[in-house]
Amino acid sequence: MNTRTLVLQGLALLAVSGAAQAQQIFLCVDAEGRKELTDTRRGKNCKPLDLPGAAIPAPAATPGARRSTAPAAPAVAPANFPRVDSAEQKARDADRRAILTEELNTESRKLADLRKEFNNGEPERRADERNAAKYQERVAGLKDSIARSEQNVEALKRELANIK
Repeated sequence: MNTRTLVLQGLALLAVSGAAQAQQIFLCVDAEGRKELTDTRRGKNCKPLDLPGAAIPAPAATPGARRSTAPAAPAVAPANFPRVDSAEQKARDADRRAILTEELNTESRKLADLRKEFNNGEPERRADERNAAKYQERVAGLKDSIARSEQNVEALKRELANIK
């Protein structure tokens, strides 16, 4: 590859990457004569390149500028947006609460069964687990299942608490 090809490839990379700050580009040549384009000087064998338009300037920021802390304007629904009657919404919320409660009960039973099988970290060995590695693999799987089930129970409890 010649230098022109390397420079064009470097420019293409810079254009695609969309760098947020202006950067200097260096052409570095190692002891074996290989050329590399980089944004940091890596020794005496790196020369800065003057490439117009290669650097993308960073947006000007004022030192004391802060984000606006004003609350966002409330979203306004279009006039033809469908509305739900409050009685209908209450019925939907009741259905949702019933479904979530059922899921919570199911997940809680599953968690209790997993904890019982786990037996405080010493589950009973099965006939097919003569190999210690198989046993340890099952124990690790039980730990993962218990952790996942606990997370599910907590998530369901949060969802139930969020229902109006």
